[in-house]
Amino acid sequence: MNLEYIKSHLEAYRANDQILDAAAFLIRNFGLDHENFGGFGFREELSSKSLLLTAEGRLGEQQKVMIPKNLFDFDLVLVANMMAHEMLHVRQKAPGNVVEDKNEREFQAYYEMMFHEIFPQIPEASDFHKKQFGEKALEYYRRMGENSVLQKKYAESKLKTENLINSLPK
Repeated sequence: MNLEYIKSHLEAYRANDQILDAAAFLIRNFGLDHENFGGFGFREELSSKSLLLTAEGRLGEQQKVMIPKNLFDFDLVLVANMMAHEMLHVRQKAPGNVVEDKNEREFQAYYEMMFHEIFPQIPEASDFHKKQFGEKALEYYRRMGENSVLQKKYAESKLKTENLINSLPK
């Protein structure tokens, strides 16, 4: 994946205040699009240092991904990983493919941000961000319930996450 090519195109969109078009360009170029995707909308910006994207819509219905207007002020690799997280939620909420449990959906999405098994074209995040993603994944794993069916289902993924976190520089 040629990140410089993508960055230059995103910058052109940004310079013309075409943020929604830039977001659509990003998901096309990283192969994230899905038939359950209902488009983008804007959400309130948290700050110049905080980034929040959400996939909104009822389970089993099309999802709209809400992004802040300052999305492309952030590092492209982080943005791509966060977009992959939300586009995984779009898939998880698709008719015939619904993942009912929020903790399971979030665990899967944070796991994907570290290991890119569904979206292998997404660039690898920094060690700092991988550690943050891993800690969030483990938080949702804990919320599944001690020795629950879901925890048992994801025990191997949890171990892989812990091993990754422990392998990162402190």
